[in-house]
Amino acid sequence: MSQSQIIIAGVNKVFSGDAREVVALKDINLEIDAGQFVCLLGPSGCGKSTLLNAVAGFSLPSSGTIHVEGEIVSAPGPKRGMVFQEYALFPWMTVEQNIAFGLEIKGMVREAREVRIAALLEMLGMADFRHRFPKDLSGGMRQRVAIARVLALDSPIMLMDEPFGALDALTRRNLQDELLRIWAELKKTVIFVTHSIEEAIYLADRIVVMTYRPGTVKRDLTVDLPRMRDPSTPQFNALKRELGEMVMEEQQRHHHDEMRMAAID
Repeated sequence: MSQSQIIIAGVNKVFSGDAREVVALKDINLEIDAGQFVCLLGPSGCGKSTLLNAVAGFSLPSSGTIHVEGEIVSAPGPKRGMVFQEYALFPWMTVEQNIAFGLEIKGMVREAREVRIAALLEMLGMADFRHRFPKDLSGGMRQRVAIARVLALDSPIMLMDEPFGALDALTRRNLQDELLRIWAELKKTVIFVTHSIEEAIYLADRIVVMTYRPGTVKRDLTVDLPRMRDPSTPQFNALKRELGEMVMEEQQRHHHDEMRMAAID
């Protein structure tokens, strides 16, 4: 077995329903090393979230295998923490209680729990909001809590499904910077799903561009730009144009497919 932390080998995913099959993923082969920040990029319908859910163990492949640290993925597990776009916080719990939930399930003693939660709240600038409820927080603060809840479990791998997609541009950039700081400090492996070309370039060591259905790997590209990255530089914009052409080609395939299906109906 390779030394890569995550090995995706020959993965296919087929959904059945409405008297027809939909091939969501086809022959996905990727190896991701520990500590890498990988963005999955592409238009709607290219299977980014499907692949992420397969790595998480929420929706297993129809065929092929996914290994994490040498073990085959057959169900969700503590090595992979998931951050969703919708925050997925318990509304009846405070910030502190939301972060503590997973640690309580794991059986961590109260004193150790409190130390870890206090450190995370400080790291994310949320110490003054520990007793607030989700309804009292902005979207950006809710997402910080969702990230803290995953970090509390100390999973070596963070899976992030468009976590900043619903936020305004300024909040989104602030959280991108927060995520990069956390990633650099804690050395997590990150797989991050996004529709945004600029976000992918700003964040990732590596960008995997996926094709429209069936989702395959169109391009696996290393981002060599130094951090922190400036979106106004010629190098950044040259890469943005290159990726934009790839994604637009798949978006047009998506549009043509929708037109064809509408004509059939």
